[in-house]
Amino acid sequence: MRQIFRKRLFSLFFIISFLCLAVSACNTPANLPSTSALKKEQSAFEDYTNDLFVKELQENTINLHYTLSKPEKFGIHSHKISLGSLSKEDAKASTASLENVLAALSRFDYDALNTRGQLTYDILKDSCEKNLSAASRYYYEEPLRPTTGVQSELPILLAEYAFYDSCDVTDYLALLTCVEDYFDQIILFEQEKAKEGLFMSDQAADTVIEACKTFIKNPKENFLIDTFQSKIDDLTDIPEEKKELYKKQNLSLVENIVIPAYEKLADALAQLKGAGTNDGGLCHFPEGKTHYEYLVRSNTGSDKSIKELQEMTERRRNLDISTLHELLANDPSLMQADSPKLTFDTPEEMLDHLLDAMQTDFYPAADESYAVNYVHESLEETLAPAFYLTAPVDDISHNVIYLNKRSQYSGIQLFTTLAHEGYPGHLYQTTGSYQAGISPVLALLNYPGYVEGWATYVEMLSYQYAGLSKELSEMLMRNQSALLSLYASIDMGIHYDGWEISDTIIFLKKYGITDQTVIQDIYKLIVEEPSHYLKYYIGYLEFLELRDYAEEIFGGDYSNRDFHQAVIRIGTAPFSIVKKYLRKFYTFSE
Repeated sequence: MRQIFRKRLFSLFFIISFLCLAVSACNTPANLPSTSALKKEQSAFEDYTNDLFVKELQENTINLHYTLSKPEKFGIHSHKISLGSLSKEDAKASTASLENVLAALSRFDYDALNTRGQLTYDILKDSCEKNLSAASRYYYEEPLRPTTGVQSELPILLAEYAFYDSCDVTDYLALLTCVEDYFDQIILFEQEKAKEGLFMSDQAADTVIEACKTFIKNPKENFLIDTFQSKIDDLTDIPEEKKELYKKQNLSLVENIVIPAYEKLADALAQLKGAGTNDGGLCHFPEGKTHYEYLVRSNTGSDKSIKELQEMTERRRNLDISTLHELLANDPSLMQADSPKLTFDTPEEMLDHLLDAMQTDFYPAADESYAVNYVHESLEETLAPAFYLTAPVDDISHNVIYLNKRSQYSGIQLFTTLAHEGYPGHLYQTTGSYQAGISPVLALLNYPGYVEGWATYVEMLSYQYAGLSKELSEMLMRNQSALLSLYASIDMGIHYDGWEISDTIIFLKKYGITDQTVIQDIYKLIVEEPSHYLKYYIGYLEFLELRDYAEEIFGGDYSNRDFHQAVIRIGTAPFSIVKKYLRKFYTFSE
């Protein structure tokens, strides 16, 4: 499964500091505001959201650096060096801040805002309400998810920390000194979870422990040393003697702070083994079902109930499977073509081809700059097969796609993976939304269902761009969709309905999957990452539903190109809000 790195990896809740601003009182219909009053209200709202954006970024160095390449252009000339906080006190402060933001929003005259302002208002309000709904379940959060947790993502974020100037170098070195304290906070958090009876299973703990040990296996060859040295060497405005000093400082910090922090985390988790009381789904915890419903809404952006999502998933799977049967009945030779040959081999050739092939269905890319990097071998066991590292808001040319050699992807699998991560996937969506002029504060909000749903949706479209026959591309797409639906059903079955491994075996047997080792691995992975697969599949189904809605309301004026452009211009949001604004952002091609 692929993922996109979002920016809030180090805080359990979306933390916003409230700024006291004077805002206008609501106007009554009998006393309509003047044009100047409307502009004043819109300007005040933009000032408020920009202040939220700046204040949030100043709280976390990683967030700041990955969101802005030139913070000074946003009035940020100083910031504290921090990875964030996991303390319960800060979580309570976060709750209060979210409540304050909602109160501040209510003081704005919604009708006086322009379309973009109302969209920002709606998304920001939804995000605050969503996060507040989980505030009481502090210990149900998990920063050490086996495949998408801090222990795996932090090294990549450090390795890709761009050095624009010497200040970035000193910030980075200072950031390394924070790793020990931050990991101590994680350890304390996990110890408190254990006391609450909410600690992870031994199996999940072993996965995280192994990831930590693999990362620190060869301390003097740790990739954070090599990546730092190469980035320093690329800087031209720093004297050689200063570069050597920086290299020595980095070496010392990696060896004496970062690696010991990972060792300490692994040891602490080993000591906590046995404290986990639940080897199954979230529903077995006291508030597990409620928290799973929150995770599903948060990760999918869908407002449908779990039952509705289960029914929607089953309907689509039945359609995909019946279409597969029909295709194979018409042409049995398709069964032998599950690994078709492509006319391009390298990732760069595939991305260039995708850029050309997508033009019929998508507007030109906002930026065509990218780099393809490979995951360091010390992280291959724990990271996804591929991911896109989000570009800064103010530099959409800084795009990095990571591939994991351990996945051994090639051919059509690599091609569709690059469509998911690059064009017309994450890279295209991110840079296009930024270019469309979304409010900066929205770049900080997390809507995985839109982000991963879009990437999965265009991944399915990309089969038709690979130069294959219509029937073969259709068969491969339907097969992939059906496979993802199985993961989605198992996710909801385990975490909401309480499926055990025996239930999963019975379910998969209906679809010809009987390998016990494979089923055990699937069950283990989904138990450890509740709702992870839903953001891909449910997000994908929501986009299909949204496209059907667009075809219905626009009729003969509908085109894929204009639909995709409208969705990109709206940006990441829950699907109910995307649907609400679709007409307003839809432009008709001539």
